[in-house]
This record gives sequence, C-alpha cells and structure tokens, in this order.
Amino acid sequence: MKAQALHGHLDALLLSVLEGGPLHGYAVIEALKARSGGSLNLPTGTVYPALRRLERAGFVDSSWSTVNGRERRTYELTGSGRRALAGERASWTEFSSTVGRFLGAES
Repeated sequence: MKAQALHGHLDALLLSVLEGGPLHGYAVIEALKARSGGSLNLPTGTVYPALRRLERAGFVDSSWSTVNGRERRTYELTGSGRRALAGERASWTEFSSTVGRFLGAES
C-alpha cells in the first residue's frame, strides 16, 4: 500500500502502534508492517517526519538512548496522544460506517 493512500490516517496508525508502549523508529515501521500483514511497508521518509509532527503536537514524547553503540530515538504516547487516538478511533468508526453504507455489500 502506498503512503499516499494513507493520507489523513497515518497519524492515527502511528498513535495506535505506540499505544502498546515505547518503540524506536525502526520498530514503529516494523510494527506497522506486521500489524498490516505486510501491506504497510512505509519508508522512513514517511514515518519519521510524521513522528516528529506528532511530537511537536504533544501527542508523542521521544528520548535518545544508545543500544549496542548505536543511537536510537524512542517514541512514547503522551496523555494528549491517548486522547487524540480515542478521537481518531471515534472519527474512523463514523467515517467507515457512513462510507460502508455506499460501498458495502447490498442488503
């Protein structure tokens, strides 16, 4: 799946992945791929700017650590991020229900 197809939904997906606990950037990318059954294989140039945007918005905190001599930035959901995710889930439920009335199987 292309990043363009996710327009407007990437932030919610990232928040959802981080809901399970702190992850470094590459682990976020791998979690997206794993949870989507391989459909979401997004490049770092898509994911990292989105994580920084979420951090600037106060939805994600990050910290640096050294693992095996390599610097890693770990991202973690904030309280505001949890509230934003709850709002995104409610919006998604409403959106998918409405669109499903048009594109779903006919009754």
